[in-house]
Order: sequence, then C-alpha cells, then structure tokens
Amino acid sequence: MLKQQHQLFVGLLALADALVMVIATLAAWYVRCYLSQQTWMPRPEHLVKESLLLYVVPIGLLSMRWMGLYRARRDRSIADEIAQIFKTCLLALGLILVCAYILESSIFRADRNVQVLGALVDVGRVQLGALTLLLPALLSVERTVFRTGLRWLRRRGWNQRHVVIIGTGRVAQIVCRTFERNSWTGIKIRAFISHLDDSRRDECLGRPVMGGLADLEASLRELRPDAVYVALPRSRAGQIAEVLERLEKFALDVRLVPDLNPRYLPQNMKVSELDGMPILSYRENPTSGFGGVSKRALDIAGAIGALALFSPLMLAAAVLVRLSGPGPVIFKQRRVSVGGQVFDIYKFRTMYYAEEESSAAVRAARPADADDDAPASSTPEGQQVDGWTRRDDPRVTPIGRWLRRTSLDELPQLFNVLLGEMSLVGPRPERPELIERFREDWRGYMLRQHVKAGMTGWAQVNGLRGQSSLRKRLQYDLFYVKNWSLGFDIKILWLTVFRGFVHRNAH
Repeated sequence: MLKQQHQLFVGLLALADALVMVIATLAAWYVRCYLSQQTWMPRPEHLVKESLLLYVVPIGLLSMRWMGLYRARRDRSIADEIAQIFKTCLLALGLILVCAYILESSIFRADRNVQVLGALVDVGRVQLGALTLLLPALLSVERTVFRTGLRWLRRRGWNQRHVVIIGTGRVAQIVCRTFERNSWTGIKIRAFISHLDDSRRDECLGRPVMGGLADLEASLRELRPDAVYVALPRSRAGQIAEVLERLEKFALDVRLVPDLNPRYLPQNMKVSELDGMPILSYRENPTSGFGGVSKRALDIAGAIGALALFSPLMLAAAVLVRLSGPGPVIFKQRRVSVGGQVFDIYKFRTMYYAEEESSAAVRAARPADADDDAPASSTPEGQQVDGWTRRDDPRVTPIGRWLRRTSLDELPQLFNVLLGEMSLVGPRPERPELIERFREDWRGYMLRQHVKAGMTGWAQVNGLRGQSSLRKRLQYDLFYVKNWSLGFDIKILWLTVFRGFVHRNAH
C-alpha cells in the first residue's frame, strides 16, 4: 500500500513539474516575442521551432530523475531540495543547449536584435536568459508548495510510514525523539527491538520492545514495518554486519544510524566506489576543490577591498603606535593555520616594548605581546593561563588598549590573507605550543585545522572572544567547519561589520 502511495505521489509530482516547465518555457518565449515585437502566435510550428518545449520538458524531467528528486526522502529539508533543483536546472539547461545546437534550433538563428538595458542583444539569448531565471524559480516555488502541503497532511495523520528501531540504547532513543520532534516526516515509531539477544525490558519511550536480536525475524514478521532503523550502541558495533545480513530476508528499507557524535564529523560523509570496493569518506577538508577556489577568490577580493578602505586608518594607527614608545610598529608571532602550517601573524604592537629580556624563561612566561582572541582558559572551570592578557593589563599601552577594544590592531592580518596564510573567515589561529597542549586535552580541537585560520569567525561574531569559554568557542568553530559554505562566509563577514569590531571581551 505504501509503495502504491509513493508511486502516486511521484506521478503527481512529475506531472506538476512538467506543467511548471511548460509555463516557464512559454513565459520565456513570450518575453522574446514581446521584446522583439513579434506576434504571440502559439501555432504548432512555433511551438516546435522557437519555444524549446520539445527540449525542456523531457530533458528537465530526466535530469530531475538523475539528480534524485523523485526518490522517497522524508528527512530531506525544503532548503536542500531547492538547492538540488538549482543544480539540476543548470545541468538541464546545458543539455538543452547542446541538443538545440545539434538539431539546429531556430534559437541559434535569430534574425534580429533588441535593446535590453541599453545594450543590443540577440533575441535568442534573451529567451535563454529568461528561461534560466524562470525555470529554477518556478520549480522551487512549486516544490515548496507541494512539500508544505504534504507535511501538513502528515502532521494530521495522513501518509504515515511505520518503522521499527533495532536497539534500545542512547542512539536508538535519540532516533525516536528526533522523529517525534519532526512530525512533518510522517515517520512513526511502531516498536523497538532490543540490541541484546534477549530483551530485558517491555517498553522504551512509551513503545513496546518486541524481544531481542534472537527473535529478530519473528518480530519483523509480526510487526510488518515499512522500514527499519539500525541504531546499535558502540559496544555492539561488531554485530552490525550480521544484523544487516539477516535483514536481507525482508523487503524493507534499511537505514543505519551510527553511534557517533556528529560534532566530530566536520563534513557530511560520502560514499564512493573504487573497482567495486566501497569507500566511506569519514572526514575531509570542506574547502577542497571548487569550494577552496571560491573561498580564495573571496579572500583576495575582500582583502584588497578592505586595504583600500582602511588604508588611511591603518596609516594613522601606525603613526600612533610609533608615537606610543620605542619598538616595532608591527608585532609578529608564530601561529598555526590549516593542516598545521606555521606562519607569522601580523598585528599592530599594543604593548610596551622591552629591548632586552634578562632571560629566555622570562620571555617565555611574559611574551612581548599577546592575542586578544587567545583562549582565556584551558579548562571548563576558567583557569587563567599565565602570559595571556587580562582586562586592564598594565603591559598594554594606552593607544594599544584602544586598538584592541576596536580590533583595529588586527588590520595588518589582511596581508596574511593576501599571502594565503590566513582567510578572512575561519577559526582564530593559535600558538604552536598551545596547539600541542589542547590537542590532548580537548577532543575535536584539531578539527579546527581542516580550514584556514581566519581574521573573523562564527565564534567571534557570537561574542566568544577574549576571556570566554574555550569549550563554547570550540563548539562554534566545529559547527563552522562542519557547515562551511561560501554563503556562510559571506554571512559571517556581514555580521562582523556589526559585531566583530567593538566588543566587551576585547581587551
């Protein structure tokens, strides 16, 4: 019954997609006709030769099928589906252009140009441009309306999918509570099957526990679920292969929920295959490939723009630092960036400069300068680490105190960005000796180095700087690494304008 319902929904969805594609195609054609002052004449020969209907609808539907937009994915968010639609439309439009060119479509043989925003353009390009904008926009609106309506029905008990969870431990209970909170999925937990051979309990979270693994087959025959979620605890991970093999006797959808904390998985895991061997990508750099190129382009453009904007202010700050006392204007300190790369970070000097130190021990305990964004504690209890700056630190010069409070002392780091040693956005860089200290004390701390260190970051724009919780800062940094995107970087840069300069914890 559930399979028949799915086929019905897929059929209706494909029909709605095709109708929207027809509307987008004809609307783009109408834009062409209107601008070129042609008569709107929907005759058969016009539909075949000019509107691209014969290309858009079949290629569009096939592309959406190839990209998985007709698979049953109740746990997919609307935002993810819209992003997939835009990718699919780019693929489909590329294929449409290839087919239209091979078949000598009239769109490549337009005989007149039109004025658009003061420029003379070909009417065929106008039509293609309109189609490029209308197709993903209308499909996104249609899918949003469809999914919203479907979720409304599921919240009211329609189109439900009944599943069984194998396991009764912490992970299994998280799965159950997650589906309870997200009722729009329409997934209802019918029962649990214990991860032990024999069940020691009769119910879990208000649902029956139907025996243990020894009675797995009998329980599934009795319950007849639509799908099974395998959520064994870590202590039973060795039995996963056996359980999956036993589940092959049933025509069920099977989902595997590993006993792993997602905080320490910076990226979505991907499955690839090499000569028949499955390979699971557990962790990789999120900015590799085109993502890294786009992030670097943003860094270069942003750094050049910021230098042009702040150069008078930087010059004034340099003069004030020089007048504040003897010593260099620019302070350099060793820091660690992506992959453990060590570099010299640049800042305006904000402390009194001592030309000579009596011993190396004193220099190590009392650095000539310090980072206002260095973690203020190495323990959750907030113990202060010797050598780091405190509020009203007597080592800070009056002009240095103002530079720190306004974060203007960090503007020279724009040159670190241009050199490729830092990024505009990323976790704050740390000193090598502290990296060695924290990598053993704080689980997941080294995952910050999967991306370049940044001048600003998700933790900073949320107020976690200076004397703030290292644990909380680490959580924000790991969230950034896991969810990195170019749009996320732009959002952080925008928030930095309002939150990233002056802050009560900057001192």
